[in-house]
Amino acid sequence: MVNGMRSIVVDKIASVTQACGLSHEVRISTDIPAEEGVVVVVEVLTNKSTYNTLELTSGRMAKVGKGDIVVGALGHRKALFGYSGHVPKSLKAGDVIQMLNIGGVLGVCDSVNPEKGRPFDCRVLGVVLHFPYLGERIGVPARVGYRKLDPNAKLDTRGVPVVALAGTCMEAGKTAAACAIVSRMRHRGLTINAFKATGVSLRRDILAMEDAGARNTMIFTDLGVVTTTRDNGPALTRTMLTELAADRPDVIVFELGDGILGTYGVDAILDCPDIRAALTGVVLSANDPVAAWGGVKLLRERFGIEPCVVTGPATDNQVGVEIIQQQLGVPAFNAISDGAALGDRVIEAIGLSGKASAP
Repeated sequence: MVNGMRSIVVDKIASVTQACGLSHEVRISTDIPAEEGVVVVVEVLTNKSTYNTLELTSGRMAKVGKGDIVVGALGHRKALFGYSGHVPKSLKAGDVIQMLNIGGVLGVCDSVNPEKGRPFDCRVLGVVLHFPYLGERIGVPARVGYRKLDPNAKLDTRGVPVVALAGTCMEAGKTAAACAIVSRMRHRGLTINAFKATGVSLRRDILAMEDAGARNTMIFTDLGVVTTTRDNGPALTRTMLTELAADRPDVIVFELGDGILGTYGVDAILDCPDIRAALTGVVLSANDPVAAWGGVKLLRERFGIEPCVVTGPATDNQVGVEIIQQQLGVPAFNAISDGAALGDRVIEAIGLSGKASAP
């Protein structure tokens, strides 16, 4: 019998735990491994007026408040515009940790962004158990993901064109651009698979890509990773590219969460010769013209990549578009106001114009 095992009814199940298929009544234990990806139950101790929602396994956003019993997963985060935190070295029932993102990632908060306010404080109740041995009441700690990542995964895109979206930082408009591109490709008769390669667990972005028309999607959490790093980013990208190429879509579109100079492994991915060789087109999202200049310079000089287009807030009006086109020599289109043109530019750049007829 597992130490301290008992049943508990929970109010909200965070999307980071989606692969676990949990119900609102779970069994928990007080023997808690303090490891990234371990699924835990917590009681929310505080109220917040901002950044106070949680993405559920359904994809819906639910407001969180004091007294809620929530299922999430241990993980770290290093966000420029959010919270930063780490997995504690040890963890026991009664300890207080924080909710680090709206996907249900839990850890010890190290740094706060003033716009988000203090994170939710949460009292640890126990680790969620699952019972993998048929007919036996032997519970083991539940972990995120449908399967474990193979760090030696090989890359095989089967000749499918690949479009990557990189940004100068988080909140640079990458997901909006990805959705605009996917939508335009779908309207032009192409079949698209999509994934998110880096970041902190949150399914919102791939759900948006599905809504835009992506047929199949993946996120790194599916492979048991809560937060990506330079160590696992390349293997994650190879695995998802290979898997999503298996049913031979016309194109694969993927988002590199965070920025090129962030801590989630984007630079490590772009450093890999085999991954760079698989990229048919790279879209840069930038917040302003100076960021666009730096992003293009990084892509060209550090990684040997020529971006096919620049988008993001830097292109919110014609002034930014003209600066980018004239000074950087790269086409620029805004994903919100000129999404069809952005998509058409990418389709042309990756050589699918002949296959995708314009409506």
